[in-house]
Amino acid sequence: MSQAPPLLIVQMGSPSDVLRRQLGEQSDWFRAALRHQTQNIIVVRPDLQEELPDESDFSVAVITGSWSMVTDHDDWSDRTGAWAKGLIESGKPLLGVCYGHQLMADVMGGVVDYHPDGGELGTLPITLNVQGEADPFLGQLPRVFNAHLTHMQSVLTPPPGAQALGSSAHDAYQILRYGPNVLSVQFHPEFTVQILQAIVDARETVLGEEGIDVSELRSGIKEAPFARQILLMFARLYEDGRSLVSP
Repeated sequence: MSQAPPLLIVQMGSPSDVLRRQLGEQSDWFRAALRHQTQNIIVVRPDLQEELPDESDFSVAVITGSWSMVTDHDDWSDRTGAWAKGLIESGKPLLGVCYGHQLMADVMGGVVDYHPDGGELGTLPITLNVQGEADPFLGQLPRVFNAHLTHMQSVLTPPPGAQALGSSAHDAYQILRYGPNVLSVQFHPEFTVQILQAIVDARETVLGEEGIDVSELRSGIKEAPFARQILLMFARLYEDGRSLVSP
């Protein structure tokens, strides 16, 4: 039996040197999260001018977070957005994470920008709405679950046709569905406590200058297994070619 096409990670830039030395690349975080799920993973770096593959060359794509901003419209980001739009329109399995979530919304006609109330950072509760609870995929999760977040920009207005499935107290559009096989989340299912703590540590001085109680922020960091489960379930469904909404 031939091996199924690989899972594709589209890595949108790179962490700071400090974080990379400590934790590796973003794609490493996804590989670690999926290590018991699949070893059949390929990584593409559009920011390094690597070519994005044809959709026949992978089973499912994940667009990662980034330290860039969608509204900067870097050439490599816009190129990835146009590629992602093609996947969304064709119904190819696609999961957007943080920057990927925002990029997908932007390219499909939504509004992405800095949130008027600032960013989100920490382990925070995500609440599924009625549609999220009824969703065949997300309905397997608790109505409220913890997730790791770090972002400055948000989806302020979802694209036409996108279905909002979950929110945080800060951000109304934490989860968007574009079709049976296309989903995006503002939070980071690939994060661990260690990764989020390292990000807080790297920003400690700036956070203090902004009046944020860093000790309190650190104390609130905890495991987020159900957010992680979204990534694992998404990958699992495509190991045998099933749809996101299959029973």
